[in-house]
Amino acid sequence: MWLLVPFLLQAAQPLPRPALLDLLRAEHARGTDPRTLDAALDAALVGSDTALQRVAVRALGRIEQPALAPRVVPLLSSPAVSVRREAVTALGQMRARTDLAARLVSERDPSVRAVLFETVGRIPTDSTTAADVRRATDAAAARVLVAGLQEPDPVVRAGAARGLESLLRRTARTHAPDATVLRGIRAAVRTTTASETRQLLLLALTAASDRDSATVTLALRDSSAQVRRVAVALGRRWTNDAAPMVRWQALRVAGTCARATAHTRDSSDHVALLAIDLLGEQACTDAPSLAALEDAAAPSTSWRHQAHAAVALARVAPARARAVLPRLAAARTWQARVYAAQVARVVQDSATLRQLATDAEPNVAIAAMHTTAHALRALEETHAGLALAAATFLKGSPALAASLMPLRASFMRFTAMDRVTLRDPRIALLERIGEIADGTTTPWLYDRLRDRDPAVAALAARLLTSRTGTPVAPVTTRYVPAPFPAAAEFAGLDGATATMRLRGLGTVEIALRFDEAPMAVHTFATLADAGKFNGLTFHRIVPNFVIQGGSPGADEYDPITDTFMRDEVGLARNARGSFGISTRGRDTGDGQIYVNLVDNMRLDHDYTVFANVTRGLDLIDRVQEGDVIESITVRRATTSTPRRP
Repeated sequence: MWLLVPFLLQAAQPLPRPALLDLLRAEHARGTDPRTLDAALDAALVGSDTALQRVAVRALGRIEQPALAPRVVPLLSSPAVSVRREAVTALGQMRARTDLAARLVSERDPSVRAVLFETVGRIPTDSTTAADVRRATDAAAARVLVAGLQEPDPVVRAGAARGLESLLRRTARTHAPDATVLRGIRAAVRTTTASETRQLLLLALTAASDRDSATVTLALRDSSAQVRRVAVALGRRWTNDAAPMVRWQALRVAGTCARATAHTRDSSDHVALLAIDLLGEQACTDAPSLAALEDAAAPSTSWRHQAHAAVALARVAPARARAVLPRLAAARTWQARVYAAQVARVVQDSATLRQLATDAEPNVAIAAMHTTAHALRALEETHAGLALAAATFLKGSPALAASLMPLRASFMRFTAMDRVTLRDPRIALLERIGEIADGTTTPWLYDRLRDRDPAVAALAARLLTSRTGTPVAPVTTRYVPAPFPAAAEFAGLDGATATMRLRGLGTVEIALRFDEAPMAVHTFATLADAGKFNGLTFHRIVPNFVIQGGSPGADEYDPITDTFMRDEVGLARNARGSFGISTRGRDTGDGQIYVNLVDNMRLDHDYTVFANVTRGLDLIDRVQEGDVIESITVRRATTSTPRRP
């Protein structure tokens, strides 16, 4: 792959045609300008520069229109391995009905064969096809993939395992794989020692609910903690493993009161907090369990231990929780006050709820919201999560009709901010407005048909259709992306690195993947340069999955960007330590980032991966709710000469 930025930015040298910049611009447009699509991408597809060919065919896949498949299929015969590999992936991304299994007869390159096997498992059968035909087609694909597990090259076997995991995750609930397929997967677990391949095979068995005892026992002895973690989840086995991720998984699937009590002081906060939570979830009222919760709730522990213990006590010993509640409700750390609101709800402490419902921190007010007055007050704010919570609270409320004007005012306030990424609160507010039988709102709804956001315009059309009994179509049907950056904005991003400073933890070094996700890297670097991440937190912690952060509102709904980011999916993997862009549907990234704590294969091809941790992964493992990103500094590359792989 070319090092892209020097290729784009040599001011003394004219850009070749078709320029790489044009290809990225065409991909960014997502087919909104067919002339650009034809002129740039088609020219590259038939050109002699295989680096440009690869980028062009990748772009076609990311546009995800099956009608574009005829432009891609000829490149399955390209002399360049990188182009063939990308062509297969593109066909999978656009879900093209192509007989990729037939290509296995002639394809000899292991890396291409691996992607062929993977994609055979990814492409679903046509939903309009008869059920028995779909079952037969899926069964045939499974047989092809099991055969791939027996190939001599480990890269090919990994591709076949990926295909099986995808296939069974998608189909096993409706039609179970036959015994031959399951035997083939179990045999492959025995014969391979590659961590990634074993994980995939165990995940395939998980999808099929095949908890073969011998296979699980073998995997529990694997040297890879990730394999052992998946084996524990599959077999639902208890093990007190040396690796925190395995202990956490064992506690999650096979925890008991005694086991949870023993781990409330675990060296890993992920494990300890889960143990505390389990004591409440499993209603552990024995003396050792209650004593462990009392210890965890003591003022000498961290606010997280106190908060989780208070919630658990509220479930099993409300009187003891009430004793902790005043301290938690007065905590300087607002996240602790969120837990205080949860405790107050469980123990029915209305006075504390009233106090917290007017808290200056929006997320505390959300957790404590319990009256119409609180919801109406929230509608006056510009915190997206708070407005969404208010709209949700008012659903079905007797006071909904009287709330029309505040709802409309809130909707227009967010609209005036001209940030399409504020879709979530605007949709929720519009839904409530649409539920109010008020004829004066009908003309107002017609104006929404031209909203910048096609999702908002489509909702307005549905509401008007329901009101008038006449089909109404939105005027805005496609999202117009932000202008493509100028060439100079890409300077030094190919080969760039970044340093993330985490308060109280240390620094994490990151390699940016401009080769795979140039636009995501550009957006991330632009935000980091402007200090937009500074002081933001990680608000979502899901052990053995991801941590997520970078929201000004410390929630899922408050964006850091004004415009949606385009997905850049492909061959980059959601491996442990990789950074991705959080979305809520195709092409809806808003600048929030996530870091994979484990290999998350099921996220591949759906979420953009734009960076990988190169140092400090142990610090990422220690990140907990509310931990602060002090700064992110991007160091651009200084390479001045284009390089090929």
